[in-house]
Amino acid sequence: MCADKKPTPTKDSFESEMKKLEQLVESLESGTVSLDDLVTKYEEGMRLLKSCQSNLQAAELRIEQLGKRNEGNGQS
Repeated sequence: MCADKKPTPTKDSFESEMKKLEQLVESLESGTVSLDDLVTKYEEGMRLLKSCQSNLQAAELRIEQLGKRNEGNGQS
C-alpha cells in the first residue's frame, strides 16, 4: 500500500474549491444578484468554505505528523 494518499476523484481539489469560492464572492459583490440567488450562492459559499477549512486542517495535520516522524528519526 502506498503511503501517499491521493484525494478521491469525486472530491474537488482545494485549489478548485478556492477558485469557485472566489468566483462566488465576486458574483455576490457585483450587486446584480437577486435575493434568491444570493441566498443560494451564500449557502454554496459556506459549503465551499467549510470544505477548504477541512482540507487545510488535514494538510496541517499531515505536516505535523511528518515533522514528528522526522524528529523521531533524528532528522530536523
